[in-house]
Amino acid sequence: MSAEDSRTAEVIRIGSRKSELALIQTRYVIACLKEIHPDKSFEIVTMSTKGDKILDISLPKIGEKALFTQELELALESGRVDFLVHSLKDLPTTLPEGMALGAVLKREDPRDAVVMSKKMAGKTLATLPEGSVIGTSSLRRSAQLARNMPHLKIESIRGLKRMGWDDRISQLLEPDEALYAVGQGALGIECRESDWKILSLLEPLYDVDTTINCVCERSFLKTLGGGCSAPVAVCSSLKEKHLTITGAVWSLNGQTLIKDTLKKKLYLPDDDDEPPKKCPYREPRLYCSIAPGKVSSMGLLGAEQLGKELAESLINKNALEVMSKAREEVLSTS
Repeated sequence: MSAEDSRTAEVIRIGSRKSELALIQTRYVIACLKEIHPDKSFEIVTMSTKGDKILDISLPKIGEKALFTQELELALESGRVDFLVHSLKDLPTTLPEGMALGAVLKREDPRDAVVMSKKMAGKTLATLPEGSVIGTSSLRRSAQLARNMPHLKIESIRGLKRMGWDDRISQLLEPDEALYAVGQGALGIECRESDWKILSLLEPLYDVDTTINCVCERSFLKTLGGGCSAPVAVCSSLKEKHLTITGAVWSLNGQTLIKDTLKKKLYLPDDDDEPPKKCPYREPRLYCSIAPGKVSSMGLLGAEQLGKELAESLINKNALEVMSKAREEVLSTS
């Protein structure tokens, strides 16, 4: 590339929070894109969000769904940046008008991790002494711990593998011990819905299984109307075109649990099938704000419907009342 070409080369700008984890995730996405597009230049634009600035109030009490995204999305809308990298679990199930998730990357292990102090090395949650203090900012974790580990004391605090802290993990909690948050372990890349150039750039990053699982999970949460102010959790898996999802809602103290599991076979074309043709004159349908990319629209529709059906099953068992009471309790505590 000549000096003149270098000066005029387009730079793709990525918005990111200033936190260490956010920057690690953003650099990871850039590295993936550079492997596919070595000729392109990328620049990180950092900014602070409301969630980064409010440190003296617990996240459930603040209650805003776009706590860590609003400032970033304003930059995206104005054209200051071309896309954003998010932990998918932090994103509302409905994005602002004109925005879409242009890619969902392969999920890391979504299980919750336990980090013990040195004096408790070798212990598990079940073998910790009575009254041991567990720190978490998540109502979802607090409710499950209160139900499954009543000998522990839960304290609110204000995230490990992507940061290279694998050796600090003392225990991974299996789904029968603790269901995880919707979208946990996955990265979502948000862009303008009409920005075909960026959508095309991102499409190779799509992970099919992760996208299908996360559409199902997000549809479940969207139908329930849940967020960080109520204990809601999931576990999903896709095996041989069969999608299984478990979802649950708890009271804050963990004593009330509403839970169900549903399974469905999805229509997913085989790898050697001819990909469906895309109409260039019509924007693709979004699935809980996720653009279909290279994933089968029929498969995504089935996943979306399954998540909705699971939420409706819990609603029929009084889930909304349990969630409403949990929110009221959160807001009433000092």
